[in-house]
Amino acid sequence: MAKSKIWGAVAQFENPAELVHGVEAIRGAGYTNIEAYSPFPIHGMEKVLGLSGSKVPWITLFGGLCGFSLGTWLQWWTGAVDYPVVIGGKPLFAIESSVPIMFELTVLLSAFGTLAGMMILNGLPRPHHPLDGYAPFRRVTDDKFFISIESDDPKFDALAAQAALEQAGGTNVALVEA
Repeated sequence: MAKSKIWGAVAQFENPAELVHGVEAIRGAGYTNIEAYSPFPIHGMEKVLGLSGSKVPWITLFGGLCGFSLGTWLQWWTGAVDYPVVIGGKPLFAIESSVPIMFELTVLLSAFGTLAGMMILNGLPRPHHPLDGYAPFRRVTDDKFFISIESDDPKFDALAAQAALEQAGGTNVALVEA
């Protein structure tokens, strides 16, 4: 019989204040790979979890710069190099007439970069998460709050993680299989 792999430990909390206190206690115990689940955003939770800033704005900036550069190059190449036609003495390449194309490509590639960056950094699409099989977790979209400690945390030990979650005030503490 195949040995099941433990994904992590999870515990339920009754309200946002208990959740924040639980996260502080778990972080104080030395765990770093933890996640808090809530039916609504909790102000300051990212700070309590110790999360750094998002990389998505940098990906968006890179996409925008690529779009701007591509738009400028496209207008210059087609008007001055590939198909130079002098019409009424106008220059082969003019910034003024190229602004709409540069703007549109900047916005388009920024949007594509934002979407792709968000999907990749969030690990999407993910059709199944190990917590989907944990029945009490279904209440997270309604009125319950959860903390999970993943097994790839350097300090993770199944029994110690369960004990830490119980000491933090969690109920329905359980190990979740991958």
